Amino acid sequence: MEYYNKILCVTFAELTGGRDPVMKANTLKCNVQRCNIACARRGGGEGTQALYVWSSIPEKYRRRFVATYGDPEEKMREAMTKASIKIDAKAREYYEAYTYMDKDGQERHLTEKMIEEYTINASVLGELEKMAARRQAIRSSLNAPMSGAWDLILDSSERMRESYGHTLPGTLARLKTRLKAWKADGYQSVVSGKLGNSSALKITGDFQKLIVALKRSKVPVYTDAQLFEKANEIAEERGWKPIRSLSGMKKWLNSPSVEPLWYDAVYGEQAARQRYGRKHKTALPTRRDSLWYGDGTKLNLYYRDEQGKVRTTQVYEVIDAMSEVLLGYCISDTEDYEAQYHAYRMAIQKSGHKPYEIVYDNQGGHKKLDSDGFIGKICRVHRPTQPYNGESKTIESVFGRFQAQVLHKDWRFTGQNVTAKKASSRPNVEFIEANKDSLYTLEELKDAYAAARKEWNDGVHPATGERRIDMYEKSVNEETQEVTLHDMVDMFWVFTKRMATFTDQGLQVTVKGEKRQYEVCSSPGVPDHEWRRKHTYERFIVAYDPYDFASIRLYTKGTDGSLRFERTAEPYILIHRALQDQQGTDDAKFIRQEQEANLQDRIERTVAGRTIAAEHGTDAEQQGLHSPKLKGTTAAVQRQIDHRMERYSQPPEQYQLGRHTKSLSLDDWLDVMEGGDDGDTPRIPLPMEKKIASKL
Repeated sequence: MEYYNKILCVTFAELTGGRDPVMKANTLKCNVQRCNIACARRGGGEGTQALYVWSSIPEKYRRRFVATYGDPEEKMREAMTKASIKIDAKAREYYEAYTYMDKDGQERHLTEKMIEEYTINASVLGELEKMAARRQAIRSSLNAPMSGAWDLILDSSERMRESYGHTLPGTLARLKTRLKAWKADGYQSVVSGKLGNSSALKITGDFQKLIVALKRSKVPVYTDAQLFEKANEIAEERGWKPIRSLSGMKKWLNSPSVEPLWYDAVYGEQAARQRYGRKHKTALPTRRDSLWYGDGTKLNLYYRDEQGKVRTTQVYEVIDAMSEVLLGYCISDTEDYEAQYHAYRMAIQKSGHKPYEIVYDNQGGHKKLDSDGFIGKICRVHRPTQPYNGESKTIESVFGRFQAQVLHKDWRFTGQNVTAKKASSRPNVEFIEANKDSLYTLEELKDAYAAARKEWNDGVHPATGERRIDMYEKSVNEETQEVTLHDMVDMFWVFTKRMATFTDQGLQVTVKGEKRQYEVCSSPGVPDHEWRRKHTYERFIVAYDPYDFASIRLYTKGTDGSLRFERTAEPYILIHRALQDQQGTDDAKFIRQEQEANLQDRIERTVAGRTIAAEHGTDAEQQGLHSPKLKGTTAAVQRQIDHRMERYSQPPEQYQLGRHTKSLSLDDWLDVMEGGDDGDTPRIPLPMEKKIASKL
């Protein structure tokens, strides 16, 4: 039995089935043909049975049916009032996402208890709505008025209350009202009208905006008490309901949904960003040298300068993020290019490998390192951190713990950041002033800081319980490149901004105001005269190691701007001029060696030049003239030149420039003037030809 088109029907099998059927199949067919029994649906197809209207079944067959199967009207009543509903999943989703404004104007979600109650109520109302939609079928099938159908619905509601514990009304009139509201508003109709009642709010929408605006005011700046008075004063002028209590206003201003509207104006936008901005949750590297951090900070130990004043300085540190090992550092008063260079160089030398990634802040020194290509040479990837976002850098956490756990032990500790609230994070200024004479000198400070860094590196890592330095040394990173001597030159040697000229006195380089002189040697302590003959007065680009000035590298620049390595130069050899200062025979030996080398250079220059001239017919001897001899040399030197020039006989020398210049220096103006000695004839200068002729 079932309802079909809102009509109670029985099936073909129920009427003709069983050992003692209600009627035979042929009898049923005959009654249908004679229109004694109404067929609501014809049978046919898989699983589709013929249905016959219960009210059309003749009385004698109805009695047999009731005796066999029971009264179908009663069974349908029981089925309709059976306490069984399907929980509405969409209703739960709606109430889980539902928000309302509480009496303080705060947005709230429903509690779990409310969500459960409203979901069950909505599910029951949905089921009752379906039952009410079938009231016409109920009335026609039960031959009862509509009031009887509503009684059936109320009865079903109460049975569902016993099974599911819904909180819908227990009276028919109120239940009808709830069903009517359900049809009109759906899920919203289930929510209690007392929940989020806007009349309970103490501050209206426009009043809320006014209070926020007054909180953000800078001219003037209001305290909370002054703001309370000012807000109520304006509210009275505008006819608004005033705020009842100062504490209530404070509670509203500091609520999570209101505080972000004024926090930046009171405490600054950076403070607001740090307070409300979402923070990433990151996993630290698992291998050494995957990530290095570089940053400068205050060296938190006082020292005494040369004038006896109490001072502090800065330190630039490079750390390995995985192990927290302090790899390299440089102590200086400024976080500049040089400090960063020295710190990274120390880190590379300690590690022996290039890091995969370097992260640093956006200070000016880093910009210069980046523009020079320095950082790109020592790692694969490098990037600056987000400005004003110190909490995102692991190195900031390391600095804080290093200061609190290691440097704090020293009575010279400067304290941590001035914003620190703990008294233990601040220095004992009175004690430091009383013991000013016992403070470190700058050199002692450097030694103390080096010892503190070693203590940190030897300390236990909080995550693993293993010594930091052991973690670092045991770790292997196959992705990082081992540093070679060529890499050290490429990474850390610095090029001078200006080209330098190699002169007869070598090459001079000025670094940080100090002049340094270099020359090219063929072997240790032996200047390379052959190279000098070809490159004296040539300009070079110079590369030097700021850590070691024992040598420099000379480069020439090609037409395409590329550099070509020429030679390595060493410090210019220094000898003592006074015999008394010369130690042993080394200086004297070197002087004789260089005199001979210089003489040989003169010979080589002379022979090379005259040979070229002779090949082209322009040598002086080829024109009937004589080439001057090398002054200050022996006859053997001249014979060597003549031999190499294939000249084996020369006429006697008629004129010597040295004798002439010596004689000329002894002359007096009276000897070179024309005129008499009688005082009447004026003296005039002799022509140059007569001067020279008078000496020959």
